[in-house]
Amino acid sequence: MTEKSKKYVSDVLRAIDLIRLFSIDVTDFNSYEKDLKTQSAVERQLVIIGEALNKLRQTESGITIENDKQIIGFRNRLVHAYDSIDNSIVWAIIKRHLEKLKLEIEGMEG
Repeated sequence: MTEKSKKYVSDVLRAIDLIRLFSIDVTDFNSYEKDLKTQSAVERQLVIIGEALNKLRQTESGITIENDKQIIGFRNRLVHAYDSIDNSIVWAIIKRHLEKLKLEIEGMEG
């Protein structure tokens, strides 16, 4: 893996850690829905994850990441169709998908 690729992997892991940090005190969806600052911070980190995975795919064509197309597609929605983002989808990503992505990305560092 190139140094550039390692940076993208590191960026994804840092963004996941920041999402966890930003949302640590937000215990349920209703709290998330009311917390505009946390929404903004989480969405920014999801954009970084999507962009880093996109660049990683371009740099390392042999790497396979489950759901990378969906992650990159969601990044594009956050950036270009921000007015159609459903907070329940973001909440589901935080609660159901980030840990799996983190484990998958950490497995690449090996």
